[in-house]
Amino acid sequence: MKQHLIFAAVAFFGACSLAQADPSACGKAAWYEYTTRTASGEMANPNAMTAAHRTLPFGTKVKVTNLRNGKSVTVRINDRGPYTKGRVIDLTRAAARKLGYINAGTAPVSLILADDPAGKPVPGCPR
Repeated sequence: MKQHLIFAAVAFFGACSLAQADPSACGKAAWYEYTTRTASGEMANPNAMTAAHRTLPFGTKVKVTNLRNGKSVTVRINDRGPYTKGRVIDLTRAAARKLGYINAGTAPVSLILADDPAGKPVPGCPR
């Protein structure tokens, strides 16, 4: 009985952690221009195509699409964040420039894994 409870707990918490790491999301993106070390230990480079995400593993490549203008960029996760309510990703200045929202500061975006064969934006994201 005890083994069954342990197995159930591991299965439950494992499923919860997978749900939290779902890269398919939509929300707001912001940009940052730090030059300190990132959570992964590498130096932040505002000219690189990198980003901060709360749960995705470092090194994950994510396609970010600006829902206002349809522009997309692929970034590599190398930092943690954002820690502002409503935001799903923080991008470097270079990535935000390619997406066309430097002056606005934030933009509505959709996120998918860059190697997702379907390559579709998440249903329910505003257009």
